[in-house]
Amino acid sequence: MPVLKTNINGNPNIGLYGYCTDEFCLLGTDVPDSLAEEFGKTLGVPVHKLTIAGTSLLGVFLAGNSKKLLVPGICFDYELKKLEELNIDYTVIKSKITCLGNTILCNDHGALVSEEFSADTKKIIRQALGTDLKPGKISGLDTVGSLGAVNGSACIISRDASEAEMTKISDLLKVPCFESSVNMGSPFISSGVLCNDHGLIIGDLSGGPEIVHIEESLGLLDRKDKD
Repeated sequence: MPVLKTNINGNPNIGLYGYCTDEFCLLGTDVPDSLAEEFGKTLGVPVHKLTIAGTSLLGVFLAGNSKKLLVPGICFDYELKKLEELNIDYTVIKSKITCLGNTILCNDHGALVSEEFSADTKKIIRQALGTDLKPGKISGLDTVGSLGAVNGSACIISRDASEAEMTKISDLLKVPCFESSVNMGSPFISSGVLCNDHGLIIGDLSGGPEIVHIEESLGLLDRKDKD
């Protein structure tokens, strides 16, 4: 089941509540257990529920790739302990910018980060992820993580992105970029999407053309045909 169209407690911004890779999915404790189970089936990975900074807004605070999870310095010790119990390798990013999910767009090849990060913090992020790193913007905004989503096949970014921004991101992440929107026109892609190489979860306000375009761009239609 490569695609799940849903909401969380009536909120179509499902991406705010989770973070996923090809190996696991982390969801906020506000996500109902029955829905968390559906998430796991769609993404093809085990699901773990926890809080970050005492909230269920994991997608706002977390960023990373297959090598490392980046967590903000405002995480509580018991939350870091939970990650350790799950054998998830993480690096704490101590910065005044705590919404890492909103300000970092990355995969195993590169990282586009907000220009607001200090030079020292950018160095720590680059070393933790083990990738190239460039500061930049999408559609002129620093919240680059909120305006895009990426899996191993492609990057989906706001349709307001410029051609130069798309080229930069594609060169950095080494995947093609496609413009789109979610939840009937929202440019904040990551707020309405959770995706990996196995599946896609998308906010239930998203229209059919949005869903098909994102599904096709991420290479999931090919997967559905094979399944």
